[in-house]
Amino acid sequence: MCFSPQADLIGGTVVAVLGVDALRHVQFRRDIPIASLPLILGAHQLVETFVWLGLQGHVSHMLGDAAKWVYLAVAFVLLPILVPVAVVSIEQDRGRKRLMIPFAVLGAVVSVTLALAMADGPVTAKLSGLHIAYGIGLRYGWLIVGLYVVATCGSLLMSSHQEIVIFGIVNLCVVVLLAWFQKNGFASLWCGWAALASVAIAMHLRYEGSIAVPTATA
Repeated sequence: MCFSPQADLIGGTVVAVLGVDALRHVQFRRDIPIASLPLILGAHQLVETFVWLGLQGHVSHMLGDAAKWVYLAVAFVLLPILVPVAVVSIEQDRGRKRLMIPFAVLGAVVSVTLALAMADGPVTAKLSGLHIAYGIGLRYGWLIVGLYVVATCGSLLMSSHQEIVIFGIVNLCVVVLLAWFQKNGFASLWCGWAALASVAIAMHLRYEGSIAVPTATA
């Protein structure tokens, strides 16, 4: 993913289809937020297809610009709060749940900060080799990116579910590497990786029906 419009189109379609299947196999309402991630991230990559095509001149500037705003709204505004909230929703251990709440609050702060930065602008997207470099004119960008990672990956690491913790460790390692090697392509590459990684969630729900252990209060 993220290497071309064709890669985004194919990868996004596959992940989105798996995401629909994951939602079909949800057994408990508490699993819906985390089960929705593959579908959202798959659709997110499909949106980036039109960002690519707009920058390459294959679709109208208006369509490409609209796709850019939608892509960044999902990446910068929706995901920082959705991921920790989704992890909190499936957590059955009250102690762990209390530990996760600060990450959800931090995610909300990051989301609002990035939304305000987008509103203030300028919001840019340009081709940069095999990825798209996005910019929103954010001051102290690396601090916000760091808080973004803490909010999303930190909540995963606090989970009482081993598969979620492993998912968090892998994502943390990958995001650090992406940030180190591709500073200006972080948003595109990270979201592309997240879409691929979310397939693990879809497959788990496909065969297990739930992330959390069923309880009498489900």
